Amino acid sequence: MTQLSVIIITLNEAANIEACLDAVSFADEIIVLDGASTDGTADLARARGASVHVAQQWPGFGMQKNRALELASCPWVLSIDADERVTPELSRQIREALQQGTANAYEIPRLTQFCGHWIHHCGWTPDRVLRLFKRDQARFSDDLVHERVLLSAGVPGQLSSPLLHYSYPTPAHYWRKLEQYSHAWAEQRFARGQDSSMLRAALAGVVAFLRSYIFRLGFLDGAMGFAVCTMQAQAAFGKYFALYCLNQKDHVSPNPPSV
Repeated sequence: MTQLSVIIITLNEAANIEACLDAVSFADEIIVLDGASTDGTADLARARGASVHVAQQWPGFGMQKNRALELASCPWVLSIDADERVTPELSRQIREALQQGTANAYEIPRLTQFCGHWIHHCGWTPDRVLRLFKRDQARFSDDLVHERVLLSAGVPGQLSSPLLHYSYPTPAHYWRKLEQYSHAWAEQRFARGQDSSMLRAALAGVVAFLRSYIFRLGFLDGAMGFAVCTMQAQAAFGKYFALYCLNQKDHVSPNPPSV
């Protein structure tokens, strides 16, 4: 049997880590790279049999996942987040994919829950994520946020059973992630020299809502669909507004205006 490493990066995921690890107990090796959690995440992971490593400094999502990838030793790697769950059906498909070996990597459809409701439209479904790959055939991009797997060769195969994503149990969770991701995205684009404007931010919000609610059928998800699409619009506005503020700060003179 081809062996599989599961890699997970964590930071204060005590509420999620045990269920996440139980769902991947079929793996030959489980690597948890913890970002110096203060809620006991590392201890809970060790108690579940994971190989736990602690990184005191946070370099961004992409580089942190590359650190975790370097710790894996099996030929195949499954990368998941602490708020994701591998179902029994998905674990069976993963084992079959490893046995068949017809591709160097596989994309997995992801189904996300928002405030207790599964979202089937809004651009959230189908949400295919490349998470299963041969260790020597891939690495993560160095993006601070929204990192992606970069394959050295080949076209990924497709699994059909979804990876369950319990990312937003409450609106507060969404707002916290929105703030974190918006600032990281803006800092990354600012470092690359990208500019923004208030008009660009406003248009981004309007376009995001229309795309997700109308063209991606968000209205079919009812009230929660409307909430998701509205928050996606706010997220789109927020990241460009954050970039705009960084640009403005960079252009402002350090000397106060004379009176």
